[in-house]
Amino acid sequence: MSPRFVAVRLGMLVLTVLASSLAIHGAMFLTPGDPATLLVGGSRNPDPAVLAQIHREYHLDDPFIQGYWHWLSDFLQGDFGKSLVYRDSVAGLIGARAGDTLALVAYASALVLVGGTVIGTVAALRGGRTETLATTLTAGAMAVPTFVMAVLLIWLFAVQLPWFPVYGSGEGFTGTLTHLTLPAVALALSWIGYVAQVTRTAVRAEMRSEHVETARSRGVPERTVIRRHVLHNASGPVFAVSGVGIAGLIATAAVAEQAFGTGGLGALMIEAASKQDMAVVQAVSLIFVIVFVVINTTVDLVSAAFDPRTAQKGAAR
Repeated sequence: MSPRFVAVRLGMLVLTVLASSLAIHGAMFLTPGDPATLLVGGSRNPDPAVLAQIHREYHLDDPFIQGYWHWLSDFLQGDFGKSLVYRDSVAGLIGARAGDTLALVAYASALVLVGGTVIGTVAALRGGRTETLATTLTAGAMAVPTFVMAVLLIWLFAVQLPWFPVYGSGEGFTGTLTHLTLPAVALALSWIGYVAQVTRTAVRAEMRSEHVETARSRGVPERTVIRRHVLHNASGPVFAVSGVGIAGLIATAAVAEQAFGTGGLGALMIEAASKQDMAVVQAVSLIFVIVFVVINTTVDLVSAAFDPRTAQKGAAR
């Protein structure tokens, strides 16, 4: 992996974060209404002096570029501002809810990695009806949106079969696992189908490759061929798509959190957006963008380390 490729990817990461932060601040800047009215109870005739004081304290009257620079510089120093609605520091609100989102995404990621790779590998190795059934089911899973899957899971496993709770994130390991099972499945199912499809295609392609045929003709045991040649060489694209899937889970976690009331960062962002709590929306949105971009960049760098051709292509651009 060339230093130029690494520099290009890191440079793209920084530019993406800066562009995203500018877009987020711009969206908040153009949002109609006056967030300062939240602090005076939404009164139709608030005291102008009080509003002016709130505007100065929260920098609501700053020009766009000045406000953006003030917000971004504070953010980079760990100061995410103060919530207008919750009357608390944004950093404290994020810290209190980040654990729920992390647990949900980790649970869903495990389901995606294990479920997707196992289903795809078994389908490719067995072929026939098994492959047809797996392809049909995974294609169907990819087509169902997260919010629709959440409704179906609640109806089946909480109403018809009351096996799982549907609200909150639980306490303790067992309680958390039980409460997060349905939202994790709803969040992960479409990505399980996607990873399974890519895994099946990659394993199929490796099984027809020349080096696999050569190994078989030399009398190498089939298990060894599958393990050392097929699965090892197919792991590159599977790893890449799994990394994209995990990043996608972070981007869509808000849907599952809102549907099941787990109270994570996504739900916090939706609540804050509905109440024009700009500091919370900006901070949570930018955190999601940073995590998403960092994961994708890490996947690119690791994939390039395993396959030098990827780095050569990226450096040549």
